[in-house]
Amino acid sequence: MASFGKVLPDDWDRHWERYQDSAVTNPAQGYRRRLIVAELDLAHAREPRVLDIGSGLGDLLIDVHAEFPQAKMVGLELSRAGVDIATRRLPQAQFLQCDLIAGNADPGNLRGFGTHAVCSEVLEHVDDPVGLLRSARAYMADGCRLVVTVPGGPRSAYDRHIGHRRHFSAADLQAVLEEAGFQVEIATGAGFPFFNLYRLLVILRGQRLVEDAAGKPSALLTYVSAAFRGLFALNLPRSSLGWQTVAVARKISRLRY
Repeated sequence: MASFGKVLPDDWDRHWERYQDSAVTNPAQGYRRRLIVAELDLAHAREPRVLDIGSGLGDLLIDVHAEFPQAKMVGLELSRAGVDIATRRLPQAQFLQCDLIAGNADPGNLRGFGTHAVCSEVLEHVDDPVGLLRSARAYMADGCRLVVTVPGGPRSAYDRHIGHRRHFSAADLQAVLEEAGFQVEIATGAGFPFFNLYRLLVILRGQRLVEDAAGKPSALLTYVSAAFRGLFALNLPRSSLGWQTVAVARKISRLRY
């Protein structure tokens, strides 16, 4: 696999402190979480244990808890600020500061925890996505169902500002998962056509969106977000034309290097 290039470390404490309000109201994130919860298929799990890799502000596990309050939940997050905010928002889950990028995280009593796992909008931020997923394997039970989302389509100025190294096609994501030791059930695009339209507006907004998204959302941003939340209900959940890339995979019990 080609190198993604070295980039200065991302300041995620500052990111979550500055952008937490716009992150919570972002319609793309709400749409993405609905896709993930559907693909996790928790309704058919007897005693689900959900692992969120890169849990951010805890939004995904908040949604999981609302639908499946019996599920045990753990979030792994690089940022101390993210862990603190998520813990305040969802005390029913356990959030831990964990550096999976370094490759030396010790899961302790969480080894083999996850029967279901999520890694959403994380891999585009790291130089070695295969290494991160290999580190995360220790927290998953054999056969764990893993749902991964990454951005597809072109990068915007905001994407570059928050440290996106690259965006992924379905084939790109499948290759990363297989190299990391997962059996891929499906890798596809999603979100056509309105997610793509939203992303085009983000790209056209350019550098101005970086400041738009800081602090409290403006009236315009709030209006646009509300409009797209309604339109996203009409998106195709799976389409090669969609700019949201999604994969469902299983942890293989024995990793082959």
